[in-house]
Amino acid sequence: MGLFGKTSFASIIHRIFGKKHAKIGIYGPPNVGKTTLANRILRDWTGEIMGSVSEIPHETRTAKWKKDVKIENGRSSLFMDIVDTPGISTKVDYKEFMNTYGLDKDESKQRAKEATEGVIESIRWLEGIDGVLLVMDSTQDPFTQVNITILGNLEARNLPVLIAANKIDMEKSSPATLKSAFPQHPVIPISALTGYNSENLYSTMVNQFSRKRKKRGR
Repeated sequence: MGLFGKTSFASIIHRIFGKKHAKIGIYGPPNVGKTTLANRILRDWTGEIMGSVSEIPHETRTAKWKKDVKIENGRSSLFMDIVDTPGISTKVDYKEFMNTYGLDKDESKQRAKEATEGVIESIRWLEGIDGVLLVMDSTQDPFTQVNITILGNLEARNLPVLIAANKIDMEKSSPATLKSAFPQHPVIPISALTGYNSENLYSTMVNQFSRKRKKRGR
């Protein structure tokens, strides 16, 4: 029967994205490339960017969004607001910022505090989200506590999910592992950094969402 019970993925997409305007949340653990993906989408379609990126986890500690972003695929299009959310983590330890990234104690404690608040904010944003681009690092083991926790939360809310298997430009990338791990969701291999395969992501979004909107409007 699947994790959505009797409600199929397609019918959820139909119901949610039958709206003329959809709010899409970009979710995932820290440092998987959420803001890089948000920047890629905005750069490709509006010429803008969402925010700065860093190798230090939890660079995004408060949600950022852009309204009325339109992506197209031939004669079809999708209008959406994009929300770039703080990375979700089951544990934030200020000592990691000190020991791994060389931040001083006061800055580390402040960053950890803001990161924890950001995790809470990300969960709260789900109340107004219509669908999720879930970013995962395709070079890492997909069966992490954070990935399972995020997916469980999204599935409990019956939110449509597209998994962006990011960092396929890296040698250890294995998007096939993500597809095998989460077969209940569409998985699109991408490189948010280089833009590789982003056209496939865009066409999948438009084909999945705008088609359902048109069918609902008949």
